[in-house]
Amino acid sequence: MCLPVDGIGEVGAGADLAALLLGATGPGGIVDGDVVVVTSKVLSKAEGRVRPGSREGALAEETDRTVARRGGTSIVRTHHGLVMAAAGVDASNTEAGTVVLLPRDPDGSARRLREDLAARAGVNVAVVVTDTAGRAWRAGQTDIAVGAAGLQPLDDHSGRTDPHGHELAVTAPAVADELAAAADLVKRKLDRRPAALVRGLSGVVLPRGEHGPGAAALVRPEASDLFGLGTREAVLAALHERSGRGFGAPCPAAELVEELRVLAGPLTVVRQEDGAVVAVPGGTERARGADAARLRAAAFALGWRGEPGADPLRFTPAGP
Repeated sequence: MCLPVDGIGEVGAGADLAALLLGATGPGGIVDGDVVVVTSKVLSKAEGRVRPGSREGALAEETDRTVARRGGTSIVRTHHGLVMAAAGVDASNTEAGTVVLLPRDPDGSARRLREDLAARAGVNVAVVVTDTAGRAWRAGQTDIAVGAAGLQPLDDHSGRTDPHGHELAVTAPAVADELAAAADLVKRKLDRRPAALVRGLSGVVLPRGEHGPGAAALVRPEASDLFGLGTREAVLAALHERSGRGFGAPCPAAELVEELRVLAGPLTVVRQEDGAVVAVPGGTERARGADAARLRAAAFALGWRGEPGADPLRFTPAGP
């Protein structure tokens, strides 16, 4: 079950969040096996992560790279590895003219809060730090875990079998995200309730002293990210050869050869050679120049880089 925590009130820099939670829940209010779910905003306020200015003004500071931009909306990858609108910078539920940044180290914040609760109340709980995020293929938002301590954020089912005897290969429920979303049903967005308890899942809580890998384990590595850039941004990045980030790991050489052959047509010779892929555009000089530009953009998008000044064109794999 999910239990709301009322009575915390407005939080300022330096606030003792463990004391506030224990005071709001009363004696015996937090028990062994609970999962304490708190918003990133209340942690950020306690840690002094409130800044004067606008979301746009703080965006550059919090951005690792831009994923997509449409009008005034920017979807970016933060320094934590999270992909979020406006880097998670929030201008709601804070004084006018200020914004709240995400905690600098959400997993570290979760560990400290877990240890503080154990020291003060003698309870062994897990802690999940949440923030609200959209989903690329679905309307609306849900809360996700940006920090965690005291649980395994992923329940990897690889190697297990289903009731029909089929072996599972990729199933891995994001337990920390599921807890974050469930708790948000009782925290609610407009009720000024920054915390909730999830009770009845003591089996997911790790023993004292074991914090787990944190919510960082939920961040997909860029090399395996199939959607690291928006569609428009991917085209422009390939044409300008701006940066390899967002395109994932290089494709196999055989795949690159096939793609370049189809793209360039029969007059261009494409072959593998000493760990590289070589392309010799054919036809007129004008046609060769156009083909070379198209081939370089395609190879870049597939994770390969053209060697400067190489004649014929020579591509080698590059990391994201």
